[in-house]
Amino acid sequence: MTDEQFREEYKPIHIPAHYNDATTEQDKVMYALAQIGEGTALDVNNELKKKSANIDSAIILKQLFDTGHIKGSVINGDMHYNLSKITHANDGETDPGLLAPGLD
Repeated sequence: MTDEQFREEYKPIHIPAHYNDATTEQDKVMYALAQIGEGTALDVNNELKKKSANIDSAIILKQLFDTGHIKGSVINGDMHYNLSKITHANDGETDPGLLAPGLD
């Protein structure tokens, strides 16, 4: 794989803020996943149907998962995909005494 092929394959994905009928199927799937936060390919398909889009998201989601663009985990035998967005603020604190020397 050349550097250019690598950059094309692993470039950051775009998460559309709004649904657009004229965009790619991948953008539509990413929009739907962002709307539901986390779910199976069936959940994403159901969200897409609300926009009258008839797309089978399973292949697109698997490709994005396999390349590390989205996260996922198996729950009750079904793959649940998500965008790894931080939705809760960190409520922990740092103990300065545990920092490595020179970092304080």
